[in-house]
Order: sequence, then C-alpha cells, then structure tokens
Amino acid sequence: MKRISLVLLLSVFSLAGFAQTTWKSDKAHSQLKFDITHMGVSTVSGAFTDFDATIKSSKPDFSDAVFELTGKTASINTGIDKRNDHLKSADFFDATANPELSFKSTSVKKTGNDKYQLTGDLTLHGVTKPVTLELWYRGTVTNPMNKKPVAGFRATGTIKRADFALGTKFAPPMLSEEVSITADGEFGQQ
Repeated sequence: MKRISLVLLLSVFSLAGFAQTTWKSDKAHSQLKFDITHMGVSTVSGAFTDFDATIKSSKPDFSDAVFELTGKTASINTGIDKRNDHLKSADFFDATANPELSFKSTSVKKTGNDKYQLTGDLTLHGVTKPVTLELWYRGTVTNPMNKKPVAGFRATGTIKRADFALGTKFAPPMLSEEVSITADGEFGQQ
C-alpha cells in the first residue's frame, strides 16, 4: 500500500513539472500591424485593433509554445476612414463574410539566443495557408503592479496578397504583392 501511494505521489509531482502555463495578451501593450507599398514609392501602414492572443507553454524559454491569435477584420485601421472602409469591403478582407482572422502555430524552432522560427496556419479572407515568422522572445519580467510574470514577444514576417486573394483587382505596382506584418505582444501569465 505504501509503495502504491509513493508511486502516485511521484506521478503527481512529475506531471506538475510538465504542466502547461497559459499566457494572455495585454491589449493595452500589444499590437498587430502591417505595411504595404503603394505605387512603388510609399508605405501605407495599418493595424487590427481588436484581437486576442494566447500562448501555452510548459518550458520557461517558450521553446514548446503554442501561439494562437484571433482578430476582428472590421477593426482594421490605417488612419483614413475611406481607406478603412475599402479594406473592409469585398475588394479586400470582406469583413462581413469573413469577420475574423486567425493564426495558430504548428511549430517553434530555436534559431539563436531568444530567436525562433514560428510556423503556423494563418487564415485571412477565408483562406488558410501556412506561414513562417521570425519570433523574438524579449524576456520575462515581474509586473510591479500585480507581481505576476509578463513575457514579451515580437513576430515579423511577410505574406503575399495573392495567397489569400486580397485585393486581386489591384496589381503591383499599385499595391505591392508582399505585405509585411509585425505583431508585438506583452503576455501576462494566467
């Protein structure tokens, strides 16, 4: 009987060591941005202002992390109302028919000190494609207000509009085929 109790106790402790921790994005300190070249001579920037992101990881260096993000396409903001409305239309994101964008990672590969290659499935405009992003783990600190851990990340990469059927009426050089994306996130441990 004592042997069974000892085995059960050891099993509980070993499972606790592998428990996943969930981290949620702090909306006030996170952003999801994009840049595209217009007519080959200027850069237009924008952001999605309504999104949620979570990370689940059992390792302190996040090398086994799973990243998930969902956002509202109608929250697109370029600073120009008329352009925002056009981007929400069927010419681009078709926010009525495709109200959400999403990303879910499928792998994280360490490439250097606090640097990773993050691969996952991105869904835009009703199309899901694999993408690979460069991920920078900026570290973990203790929030002085609530005494909880906070981790910071930056993910950058490039996608092609044609892969997601975005703005197919607008050929380069009117709009560049490539769109740069940047996601900065501050995540609080739950």
